[in-house]
This record gives sequence, C-alpha cells and structure tokens, in this order.
Amino acid sequence: MDLSFTPEEEEFRARLREWLAKVLPGLPPKPSPDDWPGRRAYDLGWQRMLYDAGYAGLHWPVDAGGRGATPTQHLIFLEETENAGAPYVGANFVGLLHAGPTIAAEGNAGQRARWLPPVLRGEEVWCQGFSEPDAGSDLAALRTRARRDGDDYVVNGSKIWTSHAEVADWCELLVRTDAKAPKHRGISWLAMPMDAPGITVRPLRTLAGSTEFAEVFLDDVRVPVANRVGEENDGWRVTMVTLSFERGTAFVGEVVACRRVLGELAREARKNGRWDDAVLRRRLGRLNAEFRALWRLTQWNVSESERSGGVPGVGGSVFKLRYSRARQDLYDAAADVLGPEALDLDSRWTLDRLSSLSYTIAAGTSQIQRNIVAERILGLPKGR
Repeated sequence: MDLSFTPEEEEFRARLREWLAKVLPGLPPKPSPDDWPGRRAYDLGWQRMLYDAGYAGLHWPVDAGGRGATPTQHLIFLEETENAGAPYVGANFVGLLHAGPTIAAEGNAGQRARWLPPVLRGEEVWCQGFSEPDAGSDLAALRTRARRDGDDYVVNGSKIWTSHAEVADWCELLVRTDAKAPKHRGISWLAMPMDAPGITVRPLRTLAGSTEFAEVFLDDVRVPVANRVGEENDGWRVTMVTLSFERGTAFVGEVVACRRVLGELAREARKNGRWDDAVLRRRLGRLNAEFRALWRLTQWNVSESERSGGVPGVGGSVFKLRYSRARQDLYDAAADVLGPEALDLDSRWTLDRLSSLSYTIAAGTSQIQRNIVAERILGLPKGR
C-alpha cells in the first residue's frame, strides 16, 4: 500500500484546484430537487465542463475516451472536487461510475465507441435495471426473461429501484436468457434504450420525498443482440465487474463529504454548547477516526486496483460494509448535535439522515457484503 503522492500527482492536484476555483463561482443555481429534467440538464452541463477541461473519465482507458490516469489521480480528483463543493455526478452516476467502466472493461470496440463518448461528453444518462420486486437481496434470482428472436432479444418482466429511469437514455439491464441453467449462469447483461416500445416507467417516492428511483415494466421490449455486453449467459461475471466498481469506487467522494459534514457538526456543537458533553465529544472523535480509517482503506483499495488493471477487488465489500454503517452513525450523531433542527422536514440534515438509512441496502445489502467478506476474503465455507 502506497499512501504517498508523487510530484506529478501533486502537480495534478494543484492544477485541478486552480481550475475549480475559477469555474465554480460561475455555475448557475441548482434546480429544485423535484425538477428532474432541470437536474438532468444541470448535471449534464457540469459533465460537459469537465469534459472540455480534460477531467472527464480520468481513470478510463484512453481507447475508451478517458485520459488513462492512474486510480490515485482519480482519487485526488474526487477528493478535491468534493472539498471544493463541486456538483456531484447526480443523474450521471450510473453511466459514469459503473455502467461506463463496465463497458470499458468488458465491451467490444463498437460498444465502447457508441456508448462511452456520450457519457463522458454529458450527452446521455444511464439507469440501472438490476433489482426486482421478488428477488430481494438475491440478485441472481431475477426473473425478467429475454427470449432470442433473430437479431433481437424480446424482454418481459419488471425492475424496481431503477435509479434515474425517468430521465435516462439507456439502462444497464440484467435478464435471464437461459431459464434451465443454474441461476448464476443463465443471465446476460444488456444495454437497453429507454425509448424502446413496451417500457413503462413509474417513479417511486422515497422516505425522504425524492423520486430518483422508479419501477420499470417491460412488455415485449426488443433489444438488439448487439447490445449484449459479454457472452450470452455470462452476465453474472460481467455483473460482478459492475458491482466491483459500484462498491469499490462509487462511494469514494461521499467519504470526503462525510468528513466535511463531521467538521460542520463539531463547529456547530462548539457554538450551541453541546461540545461540553464529553460523551458527545468522544462520539464525534470516534467518527473522525472511523472516516479517516475508511479513507485509508480507500487508498489501499486504489493501490490494489492499480496492480490489478484498474478493476476494484473484493476489498470494496469491506469498505462498503463499514461505510454504510458509519454514514448512519454520522447522521444519528447529527441529531444529537442539532436537537429539534434535526426533525425539520425541510432541513438538509433531515433529508440526509433519511437517505443514510438506505446505505445498508444500496449496492448490495450488508448481509450480502458479510457473505462476500466471509467467503472470498476469509475463505470460510458457504452457508447452508
């Protein structure tokens, strides 16, 4: 594990800071949280600015449209943009953080040329069609079927918790292409155009009042066979690549955000007198140690990724397991610091606290992550 930065990496950091200081003051106001077309336009506009400045797809391979930067440079980018208060990827997160990297790693030359440049230029949005109503935490139990018909698959089924489906152009879709095969071996990974006939999108309102998720119903939707990433029935292996990106690097910027939030809480506690509570001080101190450790774990995972060709390993499950719990602990502590303000439904603290409850489910439940750690890292036998 290498925790130091090279002179070239420090120079990269300095240039990025200079650019952020120049462009961020000129950004337009953020749209309303309920204005999804406006949010899509805002997020795509920021992505285009990154592309024009040479910061889009930093760690993607050059032949995939990226800069071929090291994972460490990508880590620096995430740290500096978060610390500067730059916009989050928002509606672009599926395309930029796991669908795009998956296609870069597993797609053929034509697929990479078709789908990756529009993601990097801020022209197309992706959503994720993995989870299903009856599959629960067992993703491989999915039942959405894809029947081969000439040069197309005909897809029938439904998906749930489909992120940003209402504003997406494409969907990374898992389907069952062989109903007789063992459940992990009969799956394929498709890129589905969201304007195809037969798709119905119904937004879902979350506990926090947001509608970034949706149910998606698929009725005889035709998806070209050419849109399959990887071989037919090899989709579970491709999915593991997707999930390694989702768990291994997609939350990195949020660790930086949590460290910033923790600093805000400490300052607020000093102002409102809560800092005199020794138990609360110890709680905030423990959280500080927790997020510092998570940042070091991130660096370790990045170092491992650099040695393995850029795809994060199973260490991402360790990170995701602990981070999701730490985030919930952070916003529980915020309630103690802020008192009644933490119950204000219009407060960002309340919305963030409600959102934190989903992190032990999103990107694979904590129970699933424990199984992965037990079996793939500790070498324990599979449970019966």
